[in-house]
This record gives sequence, structure tokens and C-alpha cells, in this order.
Amino acid sequence: MVFFGKTQKKDKQEKFADDTFVIVGLGNPGKDYENTRHNMGFRALDVLASDTGIDVRRAKFHALIGQGKIAGKKVILVKPQTYMNNSGIAVREAAMYYDVPSCNVIVIYDDIDLPVASIRIRKSGGPGTHNGMKSVVQQLGVKDFARIRIGVGAAETGEDLVDRVIGKVPKSEQEILDKAAAEAAKAAYDIVAIGIDTAMNRHNHAPAKKKKEPAPESSNEPAENDNKA
Repeated sequence: MVFFGKTQKKDKQEKFADDTFVIVGLGNPGKDYENTRHNMGFRALDVLASDTGIDVRRAKFHALIGQGKIAGKKVILVKPQTYMNNSGIAVREAAMYYDVPSCNVIVIYDDIDLPVASIRIRKSGGPGTHNGMKSVVQQLGVKDFARIRIGVGAAETGEDLVDRVIGKVPKSEQEILDKAAAEAAKAAYDIVAIGIDTAMNRHNHAPAKKKKEPAPESSNEPAENDNKA
């Protein structure tokens, strides 16, 4: 367990905020990015804020933040406003200010390496190809913090990767991503309320596959002759 910014020895009477969680949704600020795949972290955090009645509008830590409770535990919701590549600045500043252990930091973000609407919770790991997570890992200096990955699917053949993550999303897919954001928000809630192990068992899954329609039964009866006299 790591405590950010605490290199000196602590007095035995001093306690860290073990019952406080910093929950971060990664994304880019501004209307142009609002409904893009790269803003799934923001979208999930907005759902969590709505479900818990937390107002995320206070400007602090190079972010918009809100404070409230989940299952009696203090939570700080954070939406970095630095643009994706510098997201880690806000995460580090919030984690250090509230003196939380690294295991009480939860980061929600999009992942092109997962199928659309998949949810994956992990306790630790590298940043992969996600520039926002690269910044978070670099700024925190650790990898042992919780993350919730929301699948947005890889770029299709001939599709530009940048267009994939910040380009326009079809309306039919927006509805699917809305549901994924809602489940990611519930996953974050459950990590705080019931623990990450139970939350992983409950939420780690791929999207349900559509059932194939049964093939029409072939008829053994002879076809009627359309060439009637």
C-alpha cells in the first residue's frame, strides 16, 4: 500500500484516510468531446454523480470535483480538466490532498483493446496504450490503484485511430455506451461499498452476444406451380 507524498516517518497517532476514496473519470473537457468514446470516464462519473447526488462542479486540482458519501465512506469525484494527456496531474493532487492510500484511488476510462461495452476491473497494472493512464501512472509513480476499463472497440479496417476515439459516434452505439457507462458507475460504487474483489466478480464481463435467429425450416412439400393455365 502506498501513500502519496509521504516519504517521511509518520507519528503513530497520525492516520491516513483509509475510508476516503478518490474516484476519477478520464476525458477531455468541452462540447466537442462530450459524447466521444474517449470520454467514457467522464460519462461514467456523471452517472455516478447523479446516482449519489454529488455535485461535481467545484474547480480544484486542475479538475472539477465533488464530495459526498457511498456506503458511509467519503468519496471525492474528479473530472480532470487538463485534457487527456495530462490527466495524472489532477489525480496526483487530489490523492495527495486527501491523503488516501493508492488502493483507494479508482480510475475509470475507455479502452480500445476491449469489445464495445465490456467492463474490466483490475487492482493494478500498466497503462497500456491509453495516454491518460500513462499520465496517471507517471504522476502517481505507482501502478497499484484500481481501474475500471470500458470497452469501446478497436478501430475498424481503414478507420483512423484518432477518429475512433474522438470522432462522431452513431446513435445506435451511443445507447450501448450509455448502458456501459451506467454499469461502470455501478462498478465504482460497488468497489467502495462491498470491496474490489466482489465488484470484480460482479462486473467483469464481455457484452452479451446476440442470439442467432434459427434458420427457417425447410419444407418437404413440392412447390406450387405458378404457371397455372
